[in-house]
Amino acid sequence: MQEILAAQRESFMAALPEPLALRKDRLKRAAAMIRDSAQRFCDALSEDFGHRSADQTMVTDIAGSIGPINHAIKHLDRWVRRDRRSVQFPLGLLGARAWVEYQPKGVIGVIAPWNFPVNLVMAPLAGVFAAGNRAMVKTSEFTPATAALFEEIVGKYFDRTELVFVSGGPEVGKAFAELPFGHLLFTGATGIGRHILHAAADNLTPVTLELGGKSPVIIDQGHAAASAASVAFGKLANAGQTCTAPDYALLAGEDVEPFVRAYDEAVKRLYPNGPASDDYTSIINDRHHCRLLALLDDARAKGARVIEVGHLPHEAGAGPRKLAPTLVLDARDDMRIMQEEIFGPLLPIRTCQGIDEVIAHVNARPRPLALYYFGPAGENRDKLLTRTTSGNVTINNTLLHYAQDDLPFGGVGASGIGAYHGVEGFRALSHAKGVFEQGRWNPSNLLRPPFGRLADFILKTILR
Repeated sequence: MQEILAAQRESFMAALPEPLALRKDRLKRAAAMIRDSAQRFCDALSEDFGHRSADQTMVTDIAGSIGPINHAIKHLDRWVRRDRRSVQFPLGLLGARAWVEYQPKGVIGVIAPWNFPVNLVMAPLAGVFAAGNRAMVKTSEFTPATAALFEEIVGKYFDRTELVFVSGGPEVGKAFAELPFGHLLFTGATGIGRHILHAAADNLTPVTLELGGKSPVIIDQGHAAASAASVAFGKLANAGQTCTAPDYALLAGEDVEPFVRAYDEAVKRLYPNGPASDDYTSIINDRHHCRLLALLDDARAKGARVIEVGHLPHEAGAGPRKLAPTLVLDARDDMRIMQEEIFGPLLPIRTCQGIDEVIAHVNARPRPLALYYFGPAGENRDKLLTRTTSGNVTINNTLLHYAQDDLPFGGVGASGIGAYHGVEGFRALSHAKGVFEQGRWNPSNLLRPPFGRLADFILKTILR
């Protein structure tokens, strides 16, 4: 890995400045790499998960990868322009100028997760290549078939000095994070993110950490039935193995039973054969499956009402590690399911009376990666938006903020550091270099020793 990094860095320095045409060419090659092998990626992801719908992979990992790349190609001419800045008095009076140039950082490290192992490689690479950088990507050991496919096909589209994929377990990941990249982008669990931050700190490597957390769904009073279909869609996509999945729901006590009924009907429509439906994804491996079952056992033991929803039976023909969509009612803070990010098709429900109690509940916990609100425009929504802090918000739906290529995506606090997507991704992976150009005359000479009356006049003007 050190040799690859050295070769990429040497090639990057020799090629500066990276031409705009070459950046666009790399973006087009990146899109072609995914498009040309779309069906093979669908097969690889299904193999890695035990079962995953090809249609879902086409939406989330194939189209979801090409979209950000095409967005970058479309807007790159504007992103790379010099950003003109004002010049302070009196330097601006006689022709001085200032601007910001966005310069590539060099070799970018990307550590990708297993849950969307194509999209969460390619969406960061859209910003990497748009900014004129090279990249090394560490793929997840939990998706070996997908990782092997990337390594097999990348050479057809990219030289090793442009893009390389690296696979391996935790020791490889640790060594990867310790490399002196120009920038390191990590997507994954908050606990691992802390280790990544420590590893990067030794090299003073700037980082973007897209982590996770317990993203709440807030349902305004009277909107339980109307929200259920969108909550079920967001919760059960990829069987809940999504960093932006709704993690728990907050709603008024009188809305709980209407929501349960509406959620059950929504799940039946989404998955007509229950967990055996082709569009319903398996849990990634036995360890995560056992962890989710343990969350349910703990909740039951502490008094929660656990309800499997959707079509029954849930076991017949479901396939490996298919876990039924499940609601957990009367969830409490002492239950593990309310303490850990779930990453599965389990939805705890808490009751709150009034928007102020909801806000207090959200603000008493680490800041989430996403927040979802169902209800009308008005005082409650305005209060929630202005008095809580989260990575992103979707109103009257779930997940769809991530699909907006022109919105920044990232967390805050425990849910992440920095953002990418769109122009924010371009800028995060660029160095904003400020440039000042002196005009023909240099008024700053008047503020050099020996000071006199004119210097006093200028200082008084500046300090007004």
